[in-house]
Amino acid sequence: MVVRNKARLVAQGFCQKEGIDYEETFAPVARLEAIRILLAFAASKGFKLQQMDVKSAFLNVYIEEEVYVRQPPGFESAKFLDRVYKLRKALYGLKQAPRAWYARLKSFLLKSGFVTVDKTLFLLIHGGDTLLVHIYVDDIIFGGSSHALVSMFAEQMSSEFEMSLMGELQFFLGLQIKQGPKGTFIHQAKYTKDILKMFDMGDSKPMTTPMSTNTALDADEDGEAVSPRTSHHQVVKRIFRHLKFTPDLGLWYSSGSSLSLRRSSDADNVGCRIDRKSTSGTCQFIGTSLVTWSSRKQASVSLSTTEAEYIVVASYYSQLLWMKATLRLYLCCLSKNNILHSRTKHIDIRFHFMRDHYEKRDIDLIHVETQNQLADILTKPLEFSAFACLRGELGVEGVDNALIKG
Repeated sequence: MVVRNKARLVAQGFCQKEGIDYEETFAPVARLEAIRILLAFAASKGFKLQQMDVKSAFLNVYIEEEVYVRQPPGFESAKFLDRVYKLRKALYGLKQAPRAWYARLKSFLLKSGFVTVDKTLFLLIHGGDTLLVHIYVDDIIFGGSSHALVSMFAEQMSSEFEMSLMGELQFFLGLQIKQGPKGTFIHQAKYTKDILKMFDMGDSKPMTTPMSTNTALDADEDGEAVSPRTSHHQVVKRIFRHLKFTPDLGLWYSSGSSLSLRRSSDADNVGCRIDRKSTSGTCQFIGTSLVTWSSRKQASVSLSTTEAEYIVVASYYSQLLWMKATLRLYLCCLSKNNILHSRTKHIDIRFHFMRDHYEKRDIDLIHVETQNQLADILTKPLEFSAFACLRGELGVEGVDNALIKG
């Protein structure tokens, strides 16, 4: 059943020429890990996040460039058939529309007393209360320590723009979010089931782990470059079967979690049998809440286990600095040693900035025993018992347990 028919005049942005019809087009959007940091922070502080949407956001902004469009079909002027329209405001389809909208919204927030914490995160301090606002194009997440302050912001936005107030944050960027008094549960059950259905894997046999400990992905010397060999297909299929085993798992952000930053990182030395490069694994926590993680191959071949682990810590430290800066406004013992050991003197100088930050007491580096290394789950295939144990330590729980907690 059709609820409503919707028509909109749009510009043919593909006809625009850079330097003539537009200059800059980039508009910052919130990083997904920034959203998780906000969710963890809100859970720790005990306030619920709300969500609103700006109707026809791109039609709210004036553009600086001179842009002309043809008269739309059915709306031509009988007297001036040979004329075109000069745009005063942006249209959907214009390449500069997202950037112009961001500038318009940012200007309004700054005039309303907000300060920028990040490009997409704004903070308002009113008396002893705080209000946080995260923007993702025309979707806005907000919440604070005062219900009155939250209501005031919603009224301000509604008076300036045509808004859809969607109430408590429940679904955002593919994340399903359940906020409760004891914490927040984040999962992607709907997305998981949809993707299994898309690839006709809904009735597949579940697998307890995403990769077998006996599987090795080698180069197929006789195969075509565009065609992965059978073992690669088997790995992908196994991942889908693992999703079938864990469709309702998600992250639990406890309201009792502290706001201290914690990180676990690891590397498997020359783990790739093809190019002998190591795989870096890292996960960052706010208290007990896992907010960001990564598993990727290092850019260069490490000459030792020491170098591989040193590089992974240094490479991802900028992420920790960014998290620390955000929260301020809102593993290896080797790095503690002032003497350049013979095992590290050949390591690229760009990685030694980590030692400087340790000496400034910006961070504390602690060696973690293998059995307690959380990042192991991101660097190598594990047996189910070890895999499930580390997964639990990362704060991944089933929806039933989370609902009981919430």
